[in-house]
Amino acid sequence: MAILSSLRRRSAAISAAAVAGATAVGVCLAVSSASAGTLSGSLYRDPSSAVVRWVAANPGDSRTAVIRDKIASQPQARWFANFNPSTVQSEVSGFIGAANAAQQIPVLAVYEITNRDCGGASAGGAPDLNQYQTWVSNFARGLGNQTVIIILETDSLALLTCLSGAEINARNEAISTATRTIKSGNPNAKVYLDGGHSTWNSAGETANRLRAAGVQYADGFFTNVSNYNSTSSEANFGRAVISALNGMGISGKRQVIDTSRNGGASGDWCGDDNTDRRIGQYPTTNTGDANIDAYLWVKPPGEADGCRFTAGSFQPDLAFSLANGAPNPPTTTPPTTPPPTTTPPTTTPPTTPPPTTPPPNTTPPAGDGCYASIAVNQWAGGFTASVTVTAGKSDINGWNVTVALPGGAVTSAWNAQVSGTSGTVGFTNVSYNGRVLGRQSTNFGFQGTGTGPGVLADCVTS
Repeated sequence: MAILSSLRRRSAAISAAAVAGATAVGVCLAVSSASAGTLSGSLYRDPSSAVVRWVAANPGDSRTAVIRDKIASQPQARWFANFNPSTVQSEVSGFIGAANAAQQIPVLAVYEITNRDCGGASAGGAPDLNQYQTWVSNFARGLGNQTVIIILETDSLALLTCLSGAEINARNEAISTATRTIKSGNPNAKVYLDGGHSTWNSAGETANRLRAAGVQYADGFFTNVSNYNSTSSEANFGRAVISALNGMGISGKRQVIDTSRNGGASGDWCGDDNTDRRIGQYPTTNTGDANIDAYLWVKPPGEADGCRFTAGSFQPDLAFSLANGAPNPPTTTPPTTPPPTTTPPTTTPPTTPPPTTPPPNTTPPAGDGCYASIAVNQWAGGFTASVTVTAGKSDINGWNVTVALPGGAVTSAWNAQVSGTSGTVGFTNVSYNGRVLGRQSTNFGFQGTGTGPGVLADCVTS
C-alpha cells in the first residue's frame, strides 16, 4: 500500500479561524470519556514497510547498511491513507494480527479525512464525511482487543484555512465520532488527535481545536508529524496545551511526539530539499516524562514530503541523508524477572491461552536451504501465527513453507502468497522478501479460525 505523508507546515505560525466550544455529536456511542494512561511495551516493527523492502531488494547498495541499521531496524507507523472501505478491515486485521503475534504495540496512522491536506500534495481522503464514517467503522472492526496506537488524521485540526465555518464544525463532529467508533471497536486503543506542532498555532488555540474535535474521548494529542522541531520544544508546547485543556475541565490527556526527523536543523519545512535533517530519538514508550506517552516515528524517515518527489514515495537518498552521521540505535538487554520472595496468590487461569513459541519444526540445514519456526497466538475460535524463515549457509532467492492445519482454516495472510486454506497449506514468498541472505531471516504471518497449526511440514527454496 502506498503510504502518503502529511506535508507543508511552515515553521512560522499560520493563522486560522478560532474554533471554540464543544461540538454536538450526531451519533451516540456507548463510550465514556477516555483517561490517558501510561503506555508500556515494545513497539512493533513493520516487516513490510517501504524501507524494509528497499533494504531487502538492494543488498549491494553503498547506502544500505546505514539505512538498514538506523531506519529499517526501527518501529514506524503504518499509514492507512487509501479510501478502500471494502478491504480496510482485512488489511488492518492482518497488520494487527502480526503485531499481536509478536506481542508488540502497533502504530497506525489514519489519514483519510475528507478534503485532506486542503488539496495540497497529499490531497485525497474519503469523498464525503458519510463515507468517511463508513471507512472508519470498517477500520475499527479490524483492530482486535489488544493495545494499539492510533494517530488520527494528521493536520486535520492544525490546517483549517481551506474550510468554511460549517465545514470546520462538520470535520470536528466527524473526528469526534471517529474517535469513539475506534474506542468502541477496541477499548484498548490509544487514540491521539492532531496537535500540529510548536511553531504553528498557539497552545491555547490548539487546545480549543482539540476540545471542539472531541479530545475528551481520546487519550491525548500528537505533535511534530509535519515538522522537525526539537523534542524539548514540542514537550514544552505539549505541557502548555495540557495546561490549557485542564483549564477547560479536560484532564488526563497526554502527548506523543514524532521524532522521526527532528535530530538536526529546523528551519524550512520541506524535508525533500534539506540535507541538515537527521533522525531524532529512536521510538520508545519509555519517555521518562509524565506528560508524554511515546516518542514515535509517525512520518517514516526517507518518505518524501512532495517537494521534489511524490508525497509518500520512499527515496533512499533522503533516508541516507537522515541516517548518515546519526547515533546508532540503543542496545538493550532483555529484562529479567527475579523469582518472587513470597508465594503468589492463586488466580483463575485466563480463558485465552498466552502465545506459545515451540522450537523450529523444520530441520536447520547443515548447508544450503532454509528452515522455519512459528509462534502462535490462540484464542477461542481463532488464532494468528508468525513464521520466521531463515536461510542456511548460503543466500536463497525464494522459499516455500507448508503448514499442517488439521483443525483450522486460513482467513488472511501477510508477506506471503497462500495456496489452500486448510489441511496442508502452502505459503510462498512475495516479490520483496524472497531473497534472504545466508543465516538471515524474514517473516510472514497468517490468521485463521479454529485451532492453530500443528507442525511446519517443510521449508524449501525455490
